[in-house]
Amino acid sequence: MAIDVTKLKNWPFQPVEQRYTERDTMLYALGLGLGQDPLDREQLRFVYEDGLRALPMMAVVLGYPGFWAKDPATGIDWVRLLHGEQSLELHAPLPAAGTVVGLTRVTAVVDKGAGKGALLVAERDIRDAAGGRLLAVSRSVAFLRGDGGFAAAGQPSDPPPPAPEPTPERAPDLVCELPTRPESALVYRLSGDYNPVHADPAVAQAAGFARPILHGLCSFGISGVALLRLLAGWDPARLQSMGCRFSAPVFPGETLRVEIWHRGGGHHAFRTTAVERDRVVLSHGSARIAG
Repeated sequence: MAIDVTKLKNWPFQPVEQRYTERDTMLYALGLGLGQDPLDREQLRFVYEDGLRALPMMAVVLGYPGFWAKDPATGIDWVRLLHGEQSLELHAPLPAAGTVVGLTRVTAVVDKGAGKGALLVAERDIRDAAGGRLLAVSRSVAFLRGDGGFAAAGQPSDPPPPAPEPTPERAPDLVCELPTRPESALVYRLSGDYNPVHADPAVAQAAGFARPILHGLCSFGISGVALLRLLAGWDPARLQSMGCRFSAPVFPGETLRVEIWHRGGGHHAFRTTAVERDRVVLSHGSARIAG
């Protein structure tokens, strides 16, 4: 069944209310690898209840509507769907524990042509459940590899999203290497993404991977840790936005090198590489840090 653009843009997403505890906040940070140095008091603030603070990147796992593209009524060839890009806009610091409401909407469906796939852009507002204050906006671009060509049948196609700025060709201004642990994906999945490709070797191999891969949003979060460490003095309130493209999978246990370039005015570019394979895994990264 072909996708129906009008149906996708009017998909009946329901508000998702989610209560998270201090334990959830600590578990998310542990999934990103914080706490590996028991003497690092800056990291301890995100994994220990005394003065606990929430990592701003945790917003990407809050109020999530589930893998709705798997619903047959969408017409999406979900087996061939890839998470292509992710960005996060922070409007207020996340409390260490609380209740939030997430509301998702499809904002664009772009036809790349028959045999070339399509892009689906979705946004999710994450608000404080008590007062309705906007905490964050999560935006994702999914590459629907099996759903291109719908415009030729008369359906509307949105213009493609603006291309991100290329990574500077000069040497980076800052570099940070962060190790991941062999069990990283097994810990991170406890924050809500239970896709078996991150845990079951048989499923991973059927998907074309030699072994289970790390969640893209985990690599995104680890890159955010580097931004907080090198640019924001570990202050979660200073991270205003970040975004990137997912260019290759990460295998748990690899070391991630995050390279950062200053653009001026609080804007920065970044790129993340799996050191052991010298493979860029996150590209076209951008971040905005408050002064």
